[in-house]
Amino acid sequence: MQLTQGQRLPLSTLGLAERLSVTVTIDSRHEIDFACFGLDSQGRLSDDRFMVFFNQPSAPADAIRLQGPGQFEINLAALPASIDRLVFTAAIDGDGAMNSISAGRFNVARPGQPNAATCAFGPGTFSVEKAIMVADLYRKGGEWRLLTNLQGFGEGLGALVRHFGGEVLDEPAPAASAIPATVSLEKKVAAAAPALISLAKKAQVSLEKNNLTQVRAKVAVVLDASGSMNGQYSKGRVQEVLDRLIPLAVAFDDDGDLDVFAFGAKPVQLSPATLYNYQDYIATDQGGWRKWNVGARVNDEPKAMRLVMDYYRQAGDKTPVYILFVSDGGVHENRAITRLMMEASSQPFFWQFVGLGGSSYGILEKLDDMDGRVVDNCNFFAMDDLHDLSEEVLYDRLMAEFPSWLREAKAKGIIA
Repeated sequence: MQLTQGQRLPLSTLGLAERLSVTVTIDSRHEIDFACFGLDSQGRLSDDRFMVFFNQPSAPADAIRLQGPGQFEINLAALPASIDRLVFTAAIDGDGAMNSISAGRFNVARPGQPNAATCAFGPGTFSVEKAIMVADLYRKGGEWRLLTNLQGFGEGLGALVRHFGGEVLDEPAPAASAIPATVSLEKKVAAAAPALISLAKKAQVSLEKNNLTQVRAKVAVVLDASGSMNGQYSKGRVQEVLDRLIPLAVAFDDDGDLDVFAFGAKPVQLSPATLYNYQDYIATDQGGWRKWNVGARVNDEPKAMRLVMDYYRQAGDKTPVYILFVSDGGVHENRAITRLMMEASSQPFFWQFVGLGGSSYGILEKLDDMDGRVVDNCNFFAMDDLHDLSEEVLYDRLMAEFPSWLREAKAKGIIA
């Protein structure tokens, strides 16, 4: 299978199991150092033994072995539960930059299947970068997945070690201006979903304006699927909401997944929306919106909120979660919603409520001013039609109170 930059898929779809090989080849006049970093759930190199490179060619239990330049043998079953991600990297040793390479590729294989997945990259992929994260293997939902990463750094191997929380011995500290040269949001989106490039550019402007480009967070959307929303679904407005959120999910979340929930009388979790399945998602996922298993087409917001909170609590970490909750009104469970938002205020959840083409939003309109919360964890705005706002204004509204919540939640120890 030929892969593109930013693509993600389960190893099982490639016929790969616990034992596999990952090979990175780069044609360059420069010396290239290849490494594999075994990271914990926080993306940190918490155990130096799981950095495999020329000076340490194997990890404990031979879970990772460097067989030759860029040639890694992997036994996923031998990895401890503390290792959640393997990042395969390449760095120029000495002077030079990645724009000097004539060709590059990585290949994932297993015995009897030498080319399960491949991805080629060339001089046009990078410019002044000296090091790149080529590909990742990571755990999600109880299975191992592959990510075509291709993100670059302005420095060499030492910058990668520091980025993952390790220490570089006998090397001077980097200058303050030497920061990772990460791939832009536009470039990530363009590789897999060129139709979203315009949205990605506008989202990037809003993220830069609000100093959010380095924020890492999970992103979710909760969709009112009650009968009164039928017009919004039929006109494609709900699909357009999802389209606008996908670039934010890619910007904030390393997985680039947008978690999707819907609710009527009961809530349901749908498939994650990604750059690869977002088109016609509303009309196709789990049979399309008319067939979603939400029970009677009436709205019960508290049940949906509880499902979302319980889902993210399972992770047991302090990663921020940005939740966009879309409703056309008819909200009446004011007391139950108030209690839930009070409870959620001590947890890493930010709720952005959006009223779409309706009325009677009840407590949703007042949550922003509600007393007694640990932090202000909610915001609300309404519009008659999604097309009432330009995309630039919409992104600014979606991000209006998220930065202040991040600061306050971090100060209170709610998020990492």
